[in-house]
Amino acid sequence: MPHDPTIPDDRQASDAHDHAHPPATGPVADASARIARPNDASAVGLVQAAVWRAAFGTVVPQEVVDQFDAARFARVWRDSLKTPPSPRHVLLVGCAGEQVVGFAAVGPSIDPDANETSGEVLTLGVHPDARRSGHGSRLLNAAVDTLRGRGFTSMAVWLLARDEETRAFLTSAGLSPDGAYRDRVIDVDGTPAREVRLTADLSQQ
Repeated sequence: MPHDPTIPDDRQASDAHDHAHPPATGPVADASARIARPNDASAVGLVQAAVWRAAFGTVVPQEVVDQFDAARFARVWRDSLKTPPSPRHVLLVGCAGEQVVGFAAVGPSIDPDANETSGEVLTLGVHPDARRSGHGSRLLNAAVDTLRGRGFTSMAVWLLARDEETRAFLTSAGLSPDGAYRDRVIDVDGTPAREVRLTADLSQQ
């Protein structure tokens, strides 16, 4: 799911190996979610590129989609894993066996109405070939547990306003829109994409 739902920015995560594994197909074995390791960066970059192409393919021009490059994303994650923005920023990965098929990054919210206990799922995505196998739910649950464990009492997720599938997934998990929206500039021409915010109270177990 891109939080943008998908969408990391340069505030998060990674270190890497040089050879990312191909996306999972077929039955999922030993599915899990865990904190990312330094050598996960290349695999996360591969998944992010696929997620962004699927999410933004009809939102921005094709020449922009063509710039969603796995190696570029991997470099950002690698640098961020080496030097996290804060101790409260965490990158999680969803795995089918040892293979990374999804990712989620969490940390403090920087929204104007946020406080020190306001957390955010900064990005969440599952490779299109590995969806509908429970990876998104496992990653979201891991994100909630991680945010709670770092003292956050609320959680926000921003997603494309037109992304009804992700909205349905998040609302079924207990999040709800709070009326906030923003226009995010995605391409070099300044084309905005409308995003809406969904939130959840983490203080209730």
